[in-house]
Amino acid sequence: MKRHEGRCLCGQVRFSVEGEPLRVGLCHCSNCRRESGSAFTWYGVWPVDRFEHAGATAVFRGQHCCRACNSPVFAIDAQEAEIKLGALEEAPSGLMPSYELWVKRREPWLAPVPGAEQFEEDRC
Repeated sequence: MKRHEGRCLCGQVRFSVEGEPLRVGLCHCSNCRRESGSAFTWYGVWPVDRFEHAGATAVFRGQHCCRACNSPVFAIDAQEAEIKLGALEEAPSGLMPSYELWVKRREPWLAPVPGAEQFEEDRC
């Protein structure tokens, strides 16, 4: 089974996930833009039982960041782990978004991901 490993900027928080993600997406919402400091967040979602992590994190609104370097790395709940794919060790990862959220906030100079489902706001 494929294993993806990642870490924060300073390396004090490390994580791994096994297998293929349940889904991969991009989000252009205001919170994701602020959290990433960029135009969007690129993330993958795995079942929580396929996710492991080590290192001290601070949590804000469910998002885990390294306590030392403040890099956002993941969010977890009882069922799923959402990984910030930019934190993966391998690049390129080959993980392609199958959908985009909050496209009404997408920067006009960013083209839609070819073949990805487009949502004006959330998927629901």
